[in-house]
Amino acid sequence: MVNPDVPYVTHNNGSKMQTIGLGTYTSLGGDCERAVRDAIDAGYRHIDTAYFYENEHEVGKAVKDKIAEGVIKREDIFIVSKLWCHFHEPERVEYACRKTLANFGLDFIDLYLMHWPYSYIHRGDDVLMPTNAKGEVELSDVDYLDTWREMEKLQEKGLVKNIGVSNFNSEQLARLMANCKIKPIHNQIECHPALNQKPLIELCKKYDIVVTAYCPLGRPDPAKKLPVYLFDGKVKEIGDKYNKTPAQVVLRYLIEIGTVPIPKSVNK
Repeated sequence: MVNPDVPYVTHNNGSKMQTIGLGTYTSLGGDCERAVRDAIDAGYRHIDTAYFYENEHEVGKAVKDKIAEGVIKREDIFIVSKLWCHFHEPERVEYACRKTLANFGLDFIDLYLMHWPYSYIHRGDDVLMPTNAKGEVELSDVDYLDTWREMEKLQEKGLVKNIGVSNFNSEQLARLMANCKIKPIHNQIECHPALNQKPLIELCKKYDIVVTAYCPLGRPDPAKKLPVYLFDGKVKEIGDKYNKTPAQVVLRYLIEIGTVPIPKSVNK
């Protein structure tokens, strides 16, 4: 059930998702579980994670606990996860999805993304960055179109409600659109004032694809006053005018240009 008081975006297949979500990259050791619990209590209904983040079990536990407490129903929350690069071989895609479902302890994923368009050699499920003797990441030659066709089957089987991509550029996206049976509903990309991605965002709008903005606040380092736009006088001036923090101003900017930001936080 959609909360009418919270802004939602409608995808090209009619499904809905909050216009801001909780990012969980690098949240581990119980921090992720606590953050998801707090986020749900604060009204978040869009949680982003990935197999690569190694915290799917924490997300799943927090969500199941909140369902058990009666705070939410399963249909209230939109959970995003991603297929990692070493699972791109067609015969591994469903296996990887089921592994993620087992990590969550849930029956379906709301949105399953192809994390990157390129693929790695599979050296084991837990070898996330396979490298050769020179320390170079070992790429494989799996075509992302073949991987996508298997992801389409996941949606047809009901293992996932929606499918999409992440880190696809305009050429990769155009090739996918010309060869897919099920259109991606999402392209998740790095996007912030120092990398506004406007040409790619406009292309996604043309294809009726929603853009999620990861790293929406860049990679903050207050000691070095980075990223610079969080310490920009104009941003502060806008924040002061509307009684908002610089981070809130940046997030509003990203929403206004047509993206769904997913800031990460482990604090209330």
